[in-house]
Amino acid sequence: MSLLESPSFETISSTIKSTAHSDGNYVLALTSLGNYYVSSASSPSNAIHLFDKSSLQRVQTLKGHDNATTALRTVKRVGGSDHHMLLSAGKDGCVIAWDERSGAPSMKMAASGRSRTLLSCDASHDGLTVAAGTDLQKEDAFILYWDPRKPAVPLRVHGSTHSDDITAVHFLKNSPSPTSGQILLSASSDGLVSTSNTAEDDEDEAVLSVGSWGCSISQAGWIRGSSTAGIWATSDMETFSCWSNELDMLQNCDIRHPSVHSHGRTWVTDYLITCQNTKRSESNLAVFVGSNEGDVALLSSSNVADSSAPWTINSVWAGGHAGVVRSVLWDENHEVLVTGGEDSKIITWRCAFPEHSLTSDDSALDIDSAVLKRERDDDMDACESEPDGKKVKR
Repeated sequence: MSLLESPSFETISSTIKSTAHSDGNYVLALTSLGNYYVSSASSPSNAIHLFDKSSLQRVQTLKGHDNATTALRTVKRVGGSDHHMLLSAGKDGCVIAWDERSGAPSMKMAASGRSRTLLSCDASHDGLTVAAGTDLQKEDAFILYWDPRKPAVPLRVHGSTHSDDITAVHFLKNSPSPTSGQILLSASSDGLVSTSNTAEDDEDEAVLSVGSWGCSISQAGWIRGSSTAGIWATSDMETFSCWSNELDMLQNCDIRHPSVHSHGRTWVTDYLITCQNTKRSESNLAVFVGSNEGDVALLSSSNVADSSAPWTINSVWAGGHAGVVRSVLWDENHEVLVTGGEDSKIITWRCAFPEHSLTSDDSALDIDSAVLKRERDDDMDACESEPDGKKVKR
């Protein structure tokens, strides 16, 4: 694999705002809700915090789950609601839709009978179906479905799609086909990615396609707007894969392999943080990776479906975190990147859309990919402190 440097590449070491979880817990997940950035905290806090986007001041704290918040996302609607809502899952066996105005759950969905740890959740585009994936208990892992208008008991339970922890569930959204909104992508530690028809009661009939990766899958999602590549997934071994809508594997690579060492600049990936579809270039996927020192880089491929296509490094955000960055949110509307780490910090950074739209082209610079000792970018030495402690470029 080769790595190209974007013509508009830059290292950003000046933050906009910074705050932290007061209890010192990890920042596990980040999402956006209206005028707020929202974070979930690790145990023992388990709280969900809302921060004003402009000031990054904490404006509200939700209790979260009784036993670890495992998933946090913003959905367009749930049940009869007509506005975006926070949806979370937890080890207490519940999916909660939150009313941030009252600070309390507006809806709570739980499995009937024995409580099961829930690891992932999502709501359909119309808000009439909520899905969640459980961990493995004994020999069973389940996908639970609720009609949120009747949250007391699951609408249906599918128990043979996966045989280990179900780490991701995502409904297909923004599709022109009215029936596509019923399709659910699921991924698991059993190494399988699957698509299912959530309107089908019979599980054998519900499963549409299955792909086997052969390694434990930690994250997965849909790739919006791509005619060939439909799904991305990442493993616990920091590998990245791309799949067709029929779950034929198109690419399988170690995301740590491509590296940069040129003109005094060094970048080596230690782990993959997450992937995000870009609004301004629907055929491309933004891949955020991190270093053990706490820096974050944005990588992209000119064609994620082509294993021979080079990767491009677009930006590096350096010097903000001390240690592993657990979560990243790209707020494209405000040209802001939000990062959260194991150091409990939440930081906002300038993040303009790359001039060359996340693609590598003939003007990109080929970079030596030898893995060498990491060095801090020279840009850090070209910074000085202002009285308020912020760093600016000279």
